[in-house]
Amino acid sequence: MTPPTELDARLDGAARAWLDEALAEARHTAERPGDGYGTAPWELRFASAGRRLGADAVDEARVLLLRTARVDGPTATRLYQQGTAAERRAVLLALDALELGPADGVALVEDALRANDTRLVAAAVGPFAAAHLEPHAWRHAVLKCLFTGVPVAAIASLARRAEGDGELARMLGDFAAERTAAGRPVPDDLHRVLALTGAEES
Repeated sequence: MTPPTELDARLDGAARAWLDEALAEARHTAERPGDGYGTAPWELRFASAGRRLGADAVDEARVLLLRTARVDGPTATRLYQQGTAAERRAVLLALDALELGPADGVALVEDALRANDTRLVAAAVGPFAAAHLEPHAWRHAVLKCLFTGVPVAAIASLARRAEGDGELARMLGDFAAERTAAGRPVPDDLHRVLALTGAEES
């Protein structure tokens, strides 16, 4: 399988050949899920992709591997739990394209939102979270972004989910008041989200 053009352009010949082999192994796993024992070869490549492909291409390549292997909930969970931060980020970025039940994906999103790694937080608030997080958990995800400095532009479907959300507006107001009382600046992004809720600032 040839990588997509936008990814292909960032890879040299050796890296392209390596990824083609990895994708072939992932496709074999998808077509014959019960074939073989132990760790699938593509999973080993998933782990070593950073060394082979470089920082500019590794996220997209790992997501492509996950999609090609048609990863299910248990496999995604195992790769996430056993992986490095970079591997966990790739699983989060791929969630919307994988064949997972909502419960499996939500558990991973909620775990990432408990972390202090801003790259994981940013990856966790993508389309899957927008589609499946319950309102209470989603509001706390917004506050997590504000608290950790993750730009709210990373939050998928922010305008749609924030519109008319009075509870989110209340939580944002409380957060702003706490920051002000502590002599700390209120993030500009907070005002942007508050405006999306339709609430007026006092």
